[in-house]
Amino acid sequence: MNQVLSEADSKMSKSVEATREEFAAIRAGRANPTMFSKLTAEYYGSQTPLQQLATFTSQDARTILIAPFDMSSIGAIERSIRDSDLGVNPANDGKTLRCVFPELTEERRKEYIKIAKAKAEDGRVSVRNVRRTAKQSLEKLEKDGDVGKDDVTGAEKKLDASTKKHTDAIDEMLKNKEAELLEV
Repeated sequence: MNQVLSEADSKMSKSVEATREEFAAIRAGRANPTMFSKLTAEYYGSQTPLQQLATFTSQDARTILIAPFDMSSIGAIERSIRDSDLGVNPANDGKTLRCVFPELTEERRKEYIKIAKAKAEDGRVSVRNVRRTAKQSLEKLEKDGDVGKDDVTGAEKKLDASTKKHTDAIDEMLKNKEAELLEV
């Protein structure tokens, strides 16, 4: 029973961490290299993360300079960025790519907030799915006669507390991201 609870807690923590990484990819005020962390490009026949193909340098609040390690990959990197939802068109000077992000308008900020809310909901759903799986495991233990009903009830209360802790953490991250996005 304790193993089921600890596994569930671990998986819930991973869901929260994945949501945190998703939030990091949403642009607030400054352009930062983590915005490119989820992007991949075709490189020698396989999808490769951009972080493995180039260095990303923040020149100022709105500009990211991308220097590919292999110049033959510059076109694929450029295509990947242009096709992404970052809303930026990289300028290619033959050696580097320069991504100048436009100033955030009120409309774009609201769009980013919608994206953040969707990612937060995905995180909460993931946490609830872990809870459901753990609860089914506990019920199976009870049905098999390995543990008593009182033990399962206590374990379910612990599971619910863990679920609430993790969903509250996601809600807090969402609240902070919204405040960050609305900040002018």
